[in-house]
Amino acid sequence: MKLNKLNLFKAIALLEGFVIVGLAVTTGVFVSKYNATVPANADSNIRIRPYIDKEETFYQLNGEKILVHNDTMGETFIPVFGDVPKSPVEPSEIVKDGNGFVKYIGNDGLQSKIGIDVSEYQGVIDWEKVKAAGVEFAIIRAGYRTYGGGVITLDNSLITNIDGATAAGIDVGVYFFSQATTAEEAIEEADAVLDAVAGRKITYPIVFDWEIIYDDSARTDKVTVEGLADCCVAFCERVKSAGYTPMVYQNASTSTYKLDLPRIKDYDFWLAEYTDFPTFYYEYDMWQYTSTGEVPGIEGDVDLNISFKDFGAENNS
Repeated sequence: MKLNKLNLFKAIALLEGFVIVGLAVTTGVFVSKYNATVPANADSNIRIRPYIDKEETFYQLNGEKILVHNDTMGETFIPVFGDVPKSPVEPSEIVKDGNGFVKYIGNDGLQSKIGIDVSEYQGVIDWEKVKAAGVEFAIIRAGYRTYGGGVITLDNSLITNIDGATAAGIDVGVYFFSQATTAEEAIEEADAVLDAVAGRKITYPIVFDWEIIYDDSARTDKVTVEGLADCCVAFCERVKSAGYTPMVYQNASTSTYKLDLPRIKDYDFWLAEYTDFPTFYYEYDMWQYTSTGEVPGIEGDVDLNISFKDFGAENNS
């Protein structure tokens, strides 16, 4: 039986209606399943993928680039976080004094304080000689977590070094070498430090020093970017809640490729970069510039630092 033209057009329209409804239903199921809807006012610089339910801070850009060098590709770049402050330090205004320390001569209001960090490996320290050499602050190792068994261990010289430095008139902070794999472990480490320094005068920060173990397997090998940020925040918030100044320590490489800087930007930051001048783009409050320094009163090598903030003045007042 033949269809007239009117009936043919009606049939085609009906078929198109079924197709449109089918596509709408299918699309609705896909969006519902993968939560891939994009708000109308979404920032075009934020990548949203179907299986991500939060914004990726990596794509919150301000248009600037960090240039790095790669042996295979030569010069490469990393987009800059738009919400993480840039360092105000002018590397050209960092100078060496006659004692092997560096000082900052910039006129932008930044402080310049000479410091060291030590542990039991430095042996017995003559803190009066250290003070006379010009050292103004010391960050003393409180302890560490073993990277194999995960055992928290206090530094054997912790109290001796705190008391010696304090008696010599040197401002004191402490650091903990972390191998935390969870926020709960980071809190456990913070509590161990807080218990260990209770009753002592701590005027510089209590520092979370989480490091990658090279050339060996470690319990932290599979810690994710988010997991590391969780540990940093957990440790720092625990320290802050106890009335101390928290700080995160990290080297330039791990800070660039592993550390979620937007999540820790509100904490003071201690940069480790063994170069003549710091090249790190983002803001840092202290800079560890060598592990082979020489200071009277200490046998062997010692880490040297400069602080761009007078934590002692802030916490002694």
